[in-house]
Order: sequence, then structure tokens, then C-alpha cells
Amino acid sequence: MNIVVSGASRGIGKAVAQYLDQTGHNVLAIARSKGSLEELLKQTKNIEVLIADLGKEESKTGVTEFLQKGFKVDVLINNAGQLINKSFLECSSEDFLNQFQANVLSAVHLTQACLPYFNKGAHIVNISSMGGFQGSSKYPGLSAYSSTKGALAILTECLASELTDYGVSVNALALGAVETEMLQKAFPNVKAPLTAEQMATFISDFALKAATFCNGKIMPVALSNP
Repeated sequence: MNIVVSGASRGIGKAVAQYLDQTGHNVLAIARSKGSLEELLKQTKNIEVLIADLGKEESKTGVTEFLQKGFKVDVLINNAGQLINKSFLECSSEDFLNQFQANVLSAVHLTQACLPYFNKGAHIVNISSMGGFQGSSKYPGLSAYSSTKGALAILTECLASELTDYGVSVNALALGAVETEMLQKAFPNVKAPLTAEQMATFISDFALKAATFCNGKIMPVALSNP
């Protein structure tokens, strides 16, 4: 299959790209860090990379130019994201806007760019968080992050309805604690029960198989939260 993965330079996104490469899929790995993507290229066989800041609308041009070369998309994993740990009172409008750009608009722009190039039966998986899952525990310092992950969940439900005419399914995974740099930034003293590699296996298998069984679902995937 042809698979697009954003936020692929580190953490869960990198582990997903590596796992999909190892299992024989063609992967377009997208991230902002040129150095990290070059390192990923050295470690893999079936990966192509694209340097892009998906939070910016102009990033769609580079994605489109790549896909026009004949890369028809079977799976899109919107994993790009960012976290700030700052009290609500200290958060500026710019902080909230930056989080929305990184955690929501990145998925908007990449999905819009990919839409004309999806194969029939394609699957979009948005990587959300238990922080944005209704009814889950919430934590101080994460108001900007969690509210944007909640927005991504609602976007998932909207797209699941709107993209049925394209033959595309859309689901989201609300992840709990995974041992990554992002978790340590939010919870420095927490040891997660899962590694990025373990979660990557689940995400990849879900992305490859779940479109047949569900659409418009926000699924919690958590052994602990945080």
C-alpha cells in the first residue's frame, strides 16, 4: 500500500514510518526537520521524504507536486502535532493559535492536498489524544493542547460524513501515555507503559485494516492516562 505519515521525524510518527517500511509498504514521510528525515532515509528501504511545515497552507503545494508523480494514497496518518505545557492564565492567544495550527490545521492541509489522490477505499487516521477525549481526565497546563486535540476529534467526525462520496473512511485514535519526548514534556515524572514502537504497531495495523469495519469513530487507546 501507499501510505502518507506526517510528523514522521521522531516519536510515534517515526516509529510508524519504520514499521510500515519493514512490512513492505511504500511510505511518504513528512516532517519539518530535514536532518531527522535524512536519518530516517538511511534506516529504511521504501520511504520517500518531504520537508514541510503542514501547519502552513502553502505546504499543500509541495505535497501535491509529490503526489502528482503517481503516488496514489491508500492510507493517510495525520500524526503531526505539538504540545505546550503552560498554565491557562499564562497562555497567550498566540499559544492557542500555534497549537491549533500544529494540531488541527496540519491535518486539514494534508488531507486537502491528498484528497484528489486517494484510492477508492482509502483510510484517514487522525492521531488525537486522551487529553482531547470527552470525559477523560484532564490536567493543568494542557488547556491549549487538549482543546485542539478535541477539535481534531470533531473534525474526524465531520470528515467521515463529508468524504463518504469519495469512498474514504476517517477515524481517530485518542492515545494515552506513550514513552515519547512529548509525554516527558507534559509529565516529566511519568513512565509510560508503552513504547513508541509498540504503539506504532497498533496504529499501523489499525490504519491498514479498520476502514472495513468503522467510520467516524474516536477510539481511546490507553493503558494509562497519563
